[in-house]
Amino acid sequence: MLRVTLTTARLVLHAPTEADVDAITEACQDPEIARWTTVPSPYFRQDAEDFVALVEQWWEDGSQTVWGVYADDVLVGMVGLHHIGEHPAGGHAELGYWVVADARGRGYLVEAARAVLDWGFAELGLARIRWQAVVGNVPSARAARALGFRFEGTMRQGLTSQRGRDDGWLAGLLRDDDRTPVEWPML
Repeated sequence: MLRVTLTTARLVLHAPTEADVDAITEACQDPEIARWTTVPSPYFRQDAEDFVALVEQWWEDGSQTVWGVYADDVLVGMVGLHHIGEHPAGGHAELGYWVVADARGRGYLVEAARAVLDWGFAELGLARIRWQAVVGNVPSARAARALGFRFEGTMRQGLTSQRGRDDGWLAGLLRDDDRTPVEWPML
């Protein structure tokens, strides 16, 4: 698959490159990113180099699409569609993201993720996109709710990472869903 650049009112989204390695390395020093995502901890420059190479491979084989999120040419986060699967009735994927500490609370995540969701449904023909997070990741849940995801439940020890197993929240968004936020039990 060819890499795609997406733009919003305030942001440019494109696949991260070698030029982003230092910014990714710095961002992933944030204990909140390590706490709630599957990034290695501790996170080294080599991890960022490997990640950038992996993103290129994922775009090429069409298995995942990952964008760096840039505000005024500064990396403020990462967003992607992961584990893309095809099906005759429409494909599926998982939305994943993180935002650097200095950029939180500015609405960048929802703005960027909305562009990615629109692209996934329109260009990849996805029928369903899921969101999941470690139980307790309320900021991620707030963003998913704002994007229109519907909370579907809690998976006991359903998420794995280098930490081991964690309980996980699960939500879904269908191509034709009204994206107006609805009530979530933990919010």
